[in-house]
Amino acid sequence: MVHPIAPVYDKESRILILGSFPSVKSREQQFFYGHKQNRFWRVLANVLECEVPEDTPQKRAMLIKYHVAVWDVIASCEVTGSSDASIRNVQPNDLSAILSLADIRAIYTNGGKAHQLYQKYIYPVNGRAAYPLPSTSPANAAYSLDRLVDAWKVIRESLGSS
Repeated sequence: MVHPIAPVYDKESRILILGSFPSVKSREQQFFYGHKQNRFWRVLANVLECEVPEDTPQKRAMLIKYHVAVWDVIASCEVTGSSDASIRNVQPNDLSAILSLADIRAIYTNGGKAHQLYQKYIYPVNGRAAYPLPSTSPANAAYSLDRLVDAWKVIRESLGSS
């Protein structure tokens, strides 16, 4: 399966958040973190101290306004449903366009699988460290919304005064 969603970024982007590969719901909606139970948008809005976006145009606008780029580690793979554990035959995304256009100060991975894949496929190519954050997926039941927000607040520091 080929990644169906273009990255969100512009030249003002300062941080990059990478997931593993879009869920079934995200692929259907053609935008990131589309499953209603995924806490990504609530967590990020809390961290950025703004309203939770309701639709794709609002989500895209929030990312651009707050200088956050979003994409995934995987360009194509074999995957069953939305299960990260089922991911096989990975081809990584090429981050060079984002990294050459924007002054990315920090790269974060959303969840353990995204971080593992980043370390295996992308770090050896670009040498840029990525910082793992706990997954916002509903499968990560060990983390409450408050606990996720606390862990993700490190993003605010990377954005600085931008």
